[in-house]
Amino acid sequence: MASPSVLRRLSPPKVRFALCVMLGAYPLITAILFALAPVTGDWPIALRTLVIVPMMVSGMVFGIIPLVHRWAGGWIAAGAVRAGTA
Repeated sequence: MASPSVLRRLSPPKVRFALCVMLGAYPLITAILFALAPVTGDWPIALRTLVIVPMMVSGMVFGIIPLVHRWAGGWIAAGAVRAGTA
């Protein structure tokens, strides 16, 4: 188990990264749901999820997460430096 000082250094960047990813995930999943609603609207939820999850994961891995690293990487990493000096 990690010591409290290690957890303190890791926490702010993780929170910042999570916030940035959420900001990207929301419009992505909303767009996917909107685009597929006419086709999958009356499907059972498990089947809709089976179709949507690969699109969502691919969009996150190849689109949103690289953009988060490019656009907010400095801000995310800055949290680790400040927390490490506290």
